[in-house]
Amino acid sequence: MIVPVLTSVFVRDLCLFSYHGVLPEETRIGQRFVVDIEIRADLSGAIAGDDYEQAVCYGTLCDIASAIMTGPPLQLIETVAGRIAETVLTKLDRVEWVRVEVRKPSAPVPYAVSGTAVAVEQARAYEVAFSLGSNLGEREAVLAAAVDRLSLVDGLEIADVSSLYDSAPWGGVEQPAFVNTCATGRTTLEPHALLRVCKAIEADLGRVPGVRWGARAVDIDILYYGEREVRDRVLTLPHACLFERAFVLEPLAEIDPDHVIGGRRVRDALAVLPRSPGDVTRRAPDGTGRWGIKEPEPA
Repeated sequence: MIVPVLTSVFVRDLCLFSYHGVLPEETRIGQRFVVDIEIRADLSGAIAGDDYEQAVCYGTLCDIASAIMTGPPLQLIETVAGRIAETVLTKLDRVEWVRVEVRKPSAPVPYAVSGTAVAVEQARAYEVAFSLGSNLGEREAVLAAAVDRLSLVDGLEIADVSSLYDSAPWGGVEQPAFVNTCATGRTTLEPHALLRVCKAIEADLGRVPGVRWGARAVDIDILYYGEREVRDRVLTLPHACLFERAFVLEPLAEIDPDHVIGGRRVRDALAVLPRSPGDVTRRAPDGTGRWGIKEPEPA
């Protein structure tokens, strides 16, 4: 596994005059601000080829900060720093992480201080999707637990979860039928860190090594990670079999039909996928609680 090394780039002590502040005098008279920016980016192409076009320009970082600082007055330097960080991530695709510090050397406080400052850190978040399946034990409960565990991971937010789908085994190994679902969300974790999270959850919920495509307590696959492509011994993104599996496309199309993966829209890929009757069946809502798992009777 080779993970790109992120390069740090700094801009320090950028002095700008602006009119941000809570007090009327601050927005009328203005004052001096000092801005520091640090970014981390994959600049391997720039370094290998000595290519300025693949680097992150210090001047561009200064331009972004200047545009925010000299724009419409804001009350809080927290807001100022946050907008600079957000704009850096929006405009510079190579940047994965940014830290912005905005200092007020002449803050209007009745104390002897050398200055006041606010620092904001922000990491780029990527859209992700997971396919989850189980064909051993209490399948529905295991899938619910897996989604709950994903929801608790720092740096990962689960936004939507599909219904449950019953599906025939895939891959030619004789085994019990599966129950499947999909989940979508956003993450700041890098792809291999996210894979380690999935494998740890699988192990905690009872999965043990076995025959490839065989029976398992739970399986959690990453389907896509933004528009990133990964190809190595342990991870392929987008998922190599994504467009071959109805038990993936059916639940994914339920919650994210218009998402485009590798140039193909999910609903379009599902429409042309050859299927046999009974391969994948969506469970009808039955009023018994989440995913058909019966809720306990009230005390």
